[in-house]
Amino acid sequence: MEQTQTYQSHIRWYPLVHFVIMPLLLLNLIWQSVMLYQAPSWDRGVSVVMAVVFGLIMFAARTQSLTAQDRLIRLEEKLRYYKVLPPEVAEKACGLRTGHIIALRFAPDDELHGLVERILNGEFNKTKEIKLAVKNWRGDHLRV
Repeated sequence: MEQTQTYQSHIRWYPLVHFVIMPLLLLNLIWQSVMLYQAPSWDRGVSVVMAVVFGLIMFAARTQSLTAQDRLIRLEEKLRYYKVLPPEVAEKACGLRTGHIIALRFAPDDELHGLVERILNGEFNKTKEIKLAVKNWRGDHLRV
């Protein structure tokens, strides 16, 4: 059973990526850099470059998966706006910045209208402020 999600507990750590792959890539970069420093050679220089490339590959893969997730969240939320909000508010809500739309996914249907109005009135500058304004958190347990 999934535990209740709140602002404090909504960050998702993916153990394989965050606690295994990323630390190993960092350790490899440090090790290769030390080896290059101790005994400079073209081979060791290439090893440092490859360690950086592996880190960049990890970063690119993570960024791409999060971008795809954000696109899906945006689509889901825009469909929800047309279902839950009055048509004129839904139309305006669909024009919100992606960050606002993503933050609003945690708002339940009964709080959505008020939060959208507050965003449109300029009350929130950061997505964190939107998330903190949600009273009854609607968990998102399927995040990447």
